[in-house]
Amino acid sequence: MTRVRVDLNISLDGFASTTDQTPEDPIGQDWLRLTQAYAATRTVRSRVFGDTTGAGTTDVDDEFAARYFEGIGAEIMGAGMFGFHSFPDNPNWTGWWGDEPPFGVPVFVLTHSPREPIPMKGGTTFHFLSASPAEALAHAAAASGGQDVRIGGGASTVRDFLQAGLVDDLHLAIAPIVLGRGIRLWDDLRGLENDARVTAVAAPSGVTHVTFSR
Repeated sequence: MTRVRVDLNISLDGFASTTDQTPEDPIGQDWLRLTQAYAATRTVRSRVFGDTTGAGTTDVDDEFAARYFEGIGAEIMGAGMFGFHSFPDNPNWTGWWGDEPPFGVPVFVLTHSPREPIPMKGGTTFHFLSASPAEALAHAAAASGGQDVRIGGGASTVRDFLQAGLVDDLHLAIAPIVLGRGIRLWDDLRGLENDARVTAVAAPSGVTHVTFSR
């Protein structure tokens, strides 16, 4: 049965986005701090950065990183995660991930300006939709081949799906840093834990992995 999953990096004060980006540094140093433990895992070094040396951490952080890629048949992301906010006037923009994105499945990008699908190497095809969370999920589930659908981000998109009650498994990697600004995940989600089974695991990196499952 298809489940809807979220994996998100957030700060101790609940922020899942950063605000220190510049034209010269479009990712920002705060984002690197927020995702430092995740990026250091062997799984991410291999699957995202193409490192075939076997280097990287192999503890709790890596276990959750490996789960991130397991059993996913389709992905949904917002326009910001795809990069439309940073490159609004570039018709040739194909996302942050190069010629072979790490998804390997159909990816549905929510945008008010749909465009033709973009097939990429490795099995990823970006589809562009102007749709509600429920409508986008219907498209993604139909394309998932019975596997799970991941809501990739950003924070506002994840919150929209949580508010709509469409997420089955929410995994948060809470980094031991305080950002103090950005988009806070928890706004308007009071009582989210009431209908969920909550587990927490601490990693040697200082990251706490909290999972809400229904």
